[in-house]
Amino acid sequence: MRLSEMSGKEIVDVNRAERLGVLGQTDLEIDETGQITTLIIPSVKWFGLMKNGSEIRVPWNHIKKIGTDMVIIDFQEGLSKDGEHMDG
Repeated sequence: MRLSEMSGKEIVDVNRAERLGVLGQTDLEIDETGQITTLIIPSVKWFGLMKNGSEIRVPWNHIKKIGTDMVIIDFQEGLSKDGEHMDG
């Protein structure tokens, strides 16, 4: 799948049944071989206003399914949010 085909898909956490963002409004962390390693999703408040630069970092291996409209992730507690360890 090409990156352009993924653009516009909603990112949904299967555990929380929560929409985290939209691909195309996220950053990607890419290793030296060109493989995507992490989705970096900016956190937003109501009405699209940004929270002080906070972000959710989702490792690529936590993506469970890429469908026609959305990307389903398994975002476990303890993954980094704002670059820090979360305790739940």
